[in-house]
Amino acid sequence: MIYPIVIYGSQILRNKSVNISEDYPDFKKLVEDMWLTLAEAEGVGLAAPQIGKNIRLFIVDCTPWGEENPELADFKRVFVNAEIYERSEETGLFEEGCLSLPGLHENVRRPLTIRMRYLDENFVEHDEEFTGKPARVIQHEYDHIEGKVFTDNLAPLRRNLIKGKLQKMARGSYMASYKTKR
Repeated sequence: MIYPIVIYGSQILRNKSVNISEDYPDFKKLVEDMWLTLAEAEGVGLAAPQIGKNIRLFIVDCTPWGEENPELADFKRVFVNAEIYERSEETGLFEEGCLSLPGLHENVRRPLTIRMRYLDENFVEHDEEFTGKPARVIQHEYDHIEGKVFTDNLAPLRRNLIKGKLQKMARGSYMASYKTKR
């Protein structure tokens, strides 16, 4: 099943998500459906709040960058109950977009390297360091399970400059090539 993507303005994107356990109903099917939804929307990451579920689950697919970065050719991961516990002091700017904010792209400053604990789709524990594009996408999706969107990371002046666009989006004025819901 392909889920509609929840659009900016919905309270669900602002709620902090809750941990889940192995007995979460139809977990494998949910993950499979999230991969289908991500592919349909042509994104590189999708968090459960973006499909209307406030649970600590997100997926990341960095394979579109595989040609230019061969180490990303098979980088597809499921993150359950993730916790970022270390961030590098070194940061970088990168243009981000979001399926929940269609048509909006802004340069966002984030740490270049992160360290995190998470469970995979089989509920196996991992403690791993990520850098580069995977770290960027993971932080973006992690924000969603924390009740944040990427525009929250912009400087106040920049946020103020796009305020009108965000308000229009929240009222339903946006274009997307995938199924959405407000």
